[in-house]
Amino acid sequence: MSHATTASTVPTVQFDAQLVRKLSKPGPRYTSYPTADRFSTDFGYRDYLQAVASVRTRGAAKPLSLYLHIPFCDTVCYYCACNKIVTKNRDKASVYLSYLKREIDMQASLFAGMNQVSQLHLGGGTPTYLSDAQMDDLMAHLHRRFQFAPDAEGEYSIEVDPRTVDRARVHSLRRQGFNRISLGVQDYDDQVQRAVNRVQPEHETQAIIDAAREAGFRSVSIDLIYGLPKQTPMSMAQTLAKVIKAGPDRIAVYNYAHLPHLFKPQRRIAEADLPSADSRLDMLGLCIRRLCEAGYVYIGMDHFAKPGDDLAVAQQQGRLHRNFQGYSTHADADLVACGVSAIGAVGSTYSQNVKTLEAYYARIDSNELPIERGIALTMDDVLRRCLIQMLMCHFELSVGAIEQAFPIVFADYFAPEIERLRVLAGDGLLTVGPEWISVTLKGRLLIRNICMVFDRYLAGEPATPRFSSTI
Repeated sequence: MSHATTASTVPTVQFDAQLVRKLSKPGPRYTSYPTADRFSTDFGYRDYLQAVASVRTRGAAKPLSLYLHIPFCDTVCYYCACNKIVTKNRDKASVYLSYLKREIDMQASLFAGMNQVSQLHLGGGTPTYLSDAQMDDLMAHLHRRFQFAPDAEGEYSIEVDPRTVDRARVHSLRRQGFNRISLGVQDYDDQVQRAVNRVQPEHETQAIIDAAREAGFRSVSIDLIYGLPKQTPMSMAQTLAKVIKAGPDRIAVYNYAHLPHLFKPQRRIAEADLPSADSRLDMLGLCIRRLCEAGYVYIGMDHFAKPGDDLAVAQQQGRLHRNFQGYSTHADADLVACGVSAIGAVGSTYSQNVKTLEAYYARIDSNELPIERGIALTMDDVLRRCLIQMLMCHFELSVGAIEQAFPIVFADYFAPEIERLRVLAGDGLLTVGPEWISVTLKGRLLIRNICMVFDRYLAGEPATPRFSSTI
């Protein structure tokens, strides 16, 4: 059943509670394949240098994507699973920035002559923990070291905690070159906000959205989480009504993964306050129904966008891509990552920086990129990554296109996987034909389950609590 309100609205996803209940299980989010838990310390700085050298020998350099990790926060949100440092000591940020700029210099010299940037993302922590002057300094430094595509072509985004900025700061961010802004909201209910230690009145958030529109940001995105303590379908409905009224271009609705054994702040959440599995499902169904009725397109994996948004357009045109920042319109750009714990993707490699400030500073002081671990992809990895990308971004894959790109006969190479797909096809998640594998509207919500079939690293492994649930 579609939740379209008018004949012209094409449904982009279907919610089947029974199916979700039956099939939801822990699984990767596939911001990369192989996933980050497969990275190894056998891969280090020298391997990264080799990856950059091989990109250079290929010639015809593509534009780069840059990711900078700013790990600091003022206060801790109890649900958080990010790599962050909670401190009121602002001196820490200025020391960090001096090292971050040195890492940027090292990367820039490696990519000399191939340093056109079409995408930049600042994540964290809270990037706006940096003062306006520090942000000015950082952006000026980046612009000295890399060539940026014009504002109309490039995608330059920053994550913002609405509690840490005001109207003037939002205008300043736009002047500094950002044209997309992402706001953490999570939930508007004050009881829920208190339970997760993130009190953020609606009018504060709305003021920042209004300021972003006024400053000429191309896109405003809001993050929500369902499954938080004290949340109910009724409180979620009220939050959704407020979000829809605010009309952001993109909305991400994440499933809260309660993994207190991995993330210390989550130990402050009382398990008794968490909604039941059925209540969470009701909330998910509600989010999908309300957002689709409001005219948003389901892009996939928690993401919704207005039909005219770049993500929705890229998906229609078959240009959508997925990387560590989620969905992206810049397919196949090498991703250069700077900052503590940041993950990059260059050539057919992934690499991750060290996770503590101490180790980060020590590596840079010894004039080495602070890479701690990574992986060089095999042909099989590249092939499977390609399939998983197609499924995550476009909900279908062309057997012919894969056979043209790789030296395989699909039906032979993936014979065991095709058998497992047929089981999921029996549940109505997809259709498997000789030319196309196509995910149904019902299957779109469970796309992670479908992708897991192609994940060679999961074969024969028990489902472990190191991943969040697929729904």
